[in-house]
Amino acid sequence: MTPSLQQPIPSDSLITDASSNVTITGKIYTRVPTESSLANLLFKENPLPLFYGPSVLLLEVSPTPFDEPTNEGFKPVLTTFDLKFPVVEGQVEEFRSKYDDKSDAYIAGYAFFYANYSCFNDKPGFYFESLYFRESYRKLGMGKLLFGTVSSIAADNGFVSVDGIVAVWNKKSYDFYINMGVEIFDEFRYGKLHGENLQKYAHNKDKNDEESC
Repeated sequence: MTPSLQQPIPSDSLITDASSNVTITGKIYTRVPTESSLANLLFKENPLPLFYGPSVLLLEVSPTPFDEPTNEGFKPVLTTFDLKFPVVEGQVEEFRSKYDDKSDAYIAGYAFFYANYSCFNDKPGFYFESLYFRESYRKLGMGKLLFGTVSSIAADNGFVSVDGIVAVWNKKSYDFYINMGVEIFDEFRYGKLHGENLQKYAHNKDKNDEESC
């Protein structure tokens, strides 16, 4: 990759202190790219189409604008947030983005999802596994950006739903998904076969039991 010239960082939007922390004020720019390496790792011999395998959307943030995307496939979503309070990036080297030559971009969070299949609708949907943000980037509205991006991908590519587990005890999380349009079905209950009950189904259980006697 040919190195590109870095855009100048406005002095009023980026402050670096003696501890190497970065404080971003004014505006913060975001970009949502897709990480396909996980799908390629799991399906090397027969890669699935984009978003049919395990998919991760990474949210990058920067005090300077991102370039307009030129790659094919997933088009990164570029957004600007007006900050109501300064954001301190305290782990500059650990979370510096390595996806291009832009040196002032940092990973703020991710969304992990994968395709499932609805026998009732005879079409695939998305199972939304997790949405996570680092502490510095919470309460900025970025959760709506990531979940909304996943939902847009589903709607634009023929998937019939985005579903997952909503923790009823976590009111903030519960209210977030309700506000995003998620419908909660009280007639269904989450079930899980795990631990010793799962191991009862192991084909080699009897052999293992004999060896342990």
